[in-house]
Amino acid sequence: MAGLTRFRRAPFEALVVWQCVALAGVVAALAVAPAAVASAGLPGWATAVALALSAAMLARLLWSGHRVGTRLRSERRRHRELVDALGTHDDSVATRAAGSEVRVLAHPTPTAYCLPGRRQRVVLTEGTLLALPADELSAVLAHERAHLQARHDLVLEFFTVLHEAVPPRLRAVEALREVRLLVEVLADRAARRVAGPVPLARALVSLAGGAHPETALGATDGPGAHAGTSATRDRMLLLTEPDAPLVLRVGMLAFAVAVLATPVLLLVVAVG
Repeated sequence: MAGLTRFRRAPFEALVVWQCVALAGVVAALAVAPAAVASAGLPGWATAVALALSAAMLARLLWSGHRVGTRLRSERRRHRELVDALGTHDDSVATRAAGSEVRVLAHPTPTAYCLPGRRQRVVLTEGTLLALPADELSAVLAHERAHLQARHDLVLEFFTVLHEAVPPRLRAVEALREVRLLVEVLADRAARRVAGPVPLARALVSLAGGAHPETALGATDGPGAHAGTSATRDRMLLLTEPDAPLVLRVGMLAFAVAVLATPVLLLVVAVG
């Protein structure tokens, strides 16, 4: 699926597909135990293996949710405290950020990111304010505001929990990388509607070398945490791409529903 780059033209639908595929795998593992118990004629050892598999999956899922959620919120809280202590408040920028508090850090490298949660922050550096003209800065703020309003951090956290709940040998790093790219593309679409593709593209080039905290939006320290120049190049190519046709978007959503429904239907058949 990661090789189907045309799906990126429908980032919302593509995110739904990725989430449903990952969730379907977890549901299938959890459904092994009740399916085995309901099946007649299975030897005792097979039922025991099925119960152990589902129990292990459930334990890994609960532990992954606790571990990822606790780590993200703790690191994000510390990061916010540092930003509030070291950053300055810029009224002119905060007004254009439409309600999100903006903190400016005294650093020459052009960087921009957001800190989601109950006390949202948009963080810029002095290098960003010096490097970007007004239209490009507006595009950057619209991009970060889109992340905060759509709570993309929760999307990434959910997928990361499912990703880490799976045994390491079965994890798909490409899937996690693609989901992170799709979240950025969604925010780019929102910024493009506000400022246009050209200012946004120029801003992406200016900010390409800036450091981005991995925990700011929900990324973790695992493989694929850094988008890198490859993701920036992909995002720039997508700025001029038209939206996917309606038939493709509907087909993607239908595929997502079918994938998620398959293990549920198989369980119903087995139990029935």
